[in-house]
Amino acid sequence: MWTAAAATTTTTATAAVCYRRHTPLSAISTVPTLNPIPSAKHSLHRRFRPLTCSPPGDFKAYGANKPEIPEVLDSNSENGSLNSEEQNNQEIDLGWLPAFPHALVASMSNFLFGFHIAVMNGPIVSIAKELGFEGNSILEGLVVSIFIAGAFLGSAGAGYMVDRLGFRRTLQVDTIPLILGAVLCAQAHSLDQLLWGRFFVGLGIGANAVLVPIYISEVAPTKYRGSLGSLCQIGTCTGIIASLFLGIFSENDPHWWRTMLYIASVPGFILALGMQFAVESPRWLCKAGKLHDAKEVISNLWGPSEVERSIDEFQSVLNNDGGDLDSSWSELLEEPHSRVAFIGGTLFVLQQFAGINAVLYFSSLTFKDAGITNGALASLYVGITNFAGALCALYLIDTQGRQKLIIGSYLGMAVSMFLVVSAISFPIDEELRNNLSISGTILYILTYAIGAGPVTGLIIPELSSSRTRGKIMSFSFSVHWVCNFLVGLFFLELMKNFGVAPVYASFGAVSLLAALFSYSFLVETKGRSLEEIEMSLNPKAR
Repeated sequence: MWTAAAATTTTTATAAVCYRRHTPLSAISTVPTLNPIPSAKHSLHRRFRPLTCSPPGDFKAYGANKPEIPEVLDSNSENGSLNSEEQNNQEIDLGWLPAFPHALVASMSNFLFGFHIAVMNGPIVSIAKELGFEGNSILEGLVVSIFIAGAFLGSAGAGYMVDRLGFRRTLQVDTIPLILGAVLCAQAHSLDQLLWGRFFVGLGIGANAVLVPIYISEVAPTKYRGSLGSLCQIGTCTGIIASLFLGIFSENDPHWWRTMLYIASVPGFILALGMQFAVESPRWLCKAGKLHDAKEVISNLWGPSEVERSIDEFQSVLNNDGGDLDSSWSELLEEPHSRVAFIGGTLFVLQQFAGINAVLYFSSLTFKDAGITNGALASLYVGITNFAGALCALYLIDTQGRQKLIIGSYLGMAVSMFLVVSAISFPIDEELRNNLSISGTILYILTYAIGAGPVTGLIIPELSSSRTRGKIMSFSFSVHWVCNFLVGLFFLELMKNFGVAPVYASFGAVSLLAALFSYSFLVETKGRSLEEIEMSLNPKAR
């Protein structure tokens, strides 16, 4: 396992935030105020101004009196000012470094996700011609969509596997269909072999889409959980760009697609080998009764001073709520798990019906109308924009917070869609219309990559309880794949029947709805440990 000397040079300070806890769906017009969370050994009350909170059960009208966010005070000075030595320490803060290699290796699965999303875009014509289904749009669509079917099943089963095997072993097991599927596709000499290969790849991708965000959120220090979680989005963008770059060579070599799919198996081997040296989630180790191993991981990743406090928090939550090793799917129908499952599923419904995959698909035609006829070049512009947005999220997600970022992201997406709709609908100069359409498309992709993309996958495990985190993520991503499939199935038909402007206007409207939903149902999780969040939202954990 990796260790880093920098693990002892910094101590992660947890900033407490007063959350509003949402009510059941039957009474969403009210919201309770919360009591501060006591800690056995490290009382947060010494570091924060006192809060006046109503008893649990005392409800106020939603939005009438939002809880005030306490002002964070420095633990060494009453007025919160930093001395010069502390400022110097902040400038060279490397508290993220010990956990970074483990998060980076896990995000290799997101690289594979991005690679396999785009790998069929360029060479699908060559594949269809060689395997004998050229001109059959249904079979060409099946080659792409069967990947989603496998991903749905992989996501549904991931929560069960990780409860019993842990994250390291489950991620390693999931590389088997990834490698097998890529090789089977590369060697395919019939449509059936190609379809089975794509299905196997989907199984592995679907499972890892659930596991990696949870794994990173559980091994990352609280202060850097958002930034390290953004590696998922960066990995996806990098995989798409790599696939698009390699796809350029398929224009001159009709058999190049086989080489691309052989290359796709390499990251699977890297992931399997890398997870052998990666640490197990300390929270899973604690639930499995391996306290010594959990303490060692915490000491190496978060610093020796965090060991006792973290273990106390883990055990406090487990004693009140139990671990996920004995949880059942029926618990997702009970409060507070049903509320988080509803939020997770709805976030992915809104994300997909806000049109990200449809806009990505249609962007090449937008660029073509503007005079950029090289499809690979247009896709590369889109990929670079997506990557730039993910890099922005890497910094903003832990400084601005999750809720503010996702609300701003959806508002930006709505403005972008309405900009494109205006360019198409109003009689303006053709060159201006094309420029506005490109600007709106680029802005849409950029704002999505900054917030709606990375925050959605990050905040769901943060809001979930330790007992049901894996199952809630499995449910949420299963909803994601269903919506992904539906958008891909009906998008072109809607464009044909209604035109671009009405469809893009509906994407803008859904984006506005998503911003409103995020404002109403999400709570800020920045700067709080997963246990603090759970104790805030789950009355049983207090």
